[in-house]
Amino acid sequence: MLGTGSLAFLLVVMLCIVFLVVLLSFIPVGLWISALAAGVRVGIVTLIGMRLRRVPPALIVNPLIKADKAGIDITVDQLEAHYLAGGNVDRVVDALIAAERANIPLQFERAAAIDLAGRNVLEAVQMSVNPKVIETPVISAVAKDGIELKTVARVTVRANIDRLVGGAGEETIIARVGEGVVTSCGSTSSHKQVLENPDNISKTVLSKGLDAGTAFEILSIDIADVDIGRNIGAQLQTDQAEADKNIAQAKAEERRAMAVAQEQEMKARVQEMRAKVVEAESEVPRAMAEAFRSGRLGVMDYYNMQNILADTKMRESISSGPQQNPMNRKQDTE
Repeated sequence: MLGTGSLAFLLVVMLCIVFLVVLLSFIPVGLWISALAAGVRVGIVTLIGMRLRRVPPALIVNPLIKADKAGIDITVDQLEAHYLAGGNVDRVVDALIAAERANIPLQFERAAAIDLAGRNVLEAVQMSVNPKVIETPVISAVAKDGIELKTVARVTVRANIDRLVGGAGEETIIARVGEGVVTSCGSTSSHKQVLENPDNISKTVLSKGLDAGTAFEILSIDIADVDIGRNIGAQLQTDQAEADKNIAQAKAEERRAMAVAQEQEMKARVQEMRAKVVEAESEVPRAMAEAFRSGRLGVMDYYNMQNILADTKMRESISSGPQQNPMNRKQDTE
């Protein structure tokens, strides 16, 4: 059996091993050795400080080694501050290396500002070297002769590093190009001119300076496709004619309704006048009775009046009866 001294020695050795493992897990010695082998001076204390500030040392030391090998002067404090601000350290360093190789002037402060603004600084540098082609959706424009033209344009742009912070994006470029295409097509007298010379559209739109205030520089605008759409002018004229017809029908219906109302009013007036005539006729017997009582009318006068009325009715019935021919009259006479 082991003695008390041997047990104490083993316990001390185990504690030392545990302490060494914990120390090596907290202090990235392997990363420090890698930096030292690459010629980048990063102190152990600095790495421990990163651990205490909850900054992954690998995300700082590896980009630092990459930048030092590319000949870019960057300090640990700059990279650490950019990481703490929420930036992507590795992407910023890659952008600086790409700009250095492409001979594009780009400082770390500007690259960090572009990255913190939410833009992909590496993609911007790559776009400065290799321009990007933006294809617009189908743009509908109408020429002066009323024919619709459906146009698709391809815009070749290059990123402007100086205007990436605060500059408008691709949506603004597409909107401005669409507006320019609509204006250019709308100013042509015939759609045939657009089909014959579509390059006139690109020249007109390109001369408007559409990249002002944007993060890009427009290199060229090419019309990829032009198709004939609807005859908007004829459709508008048809709609106008239909509207005029409906208005005319409404006015005619209004006049008819007024005529019907007037006719009904006249019928009501006729009935009213007939009522007055009946009322007046009802006064005749009263007047005759009054004349008999007062002695202004005698019995013989009344009989003569009745004979005259009977004779008048007979004459009216004879005049309104069927006409007889001369042979029938002769037979009637015989």
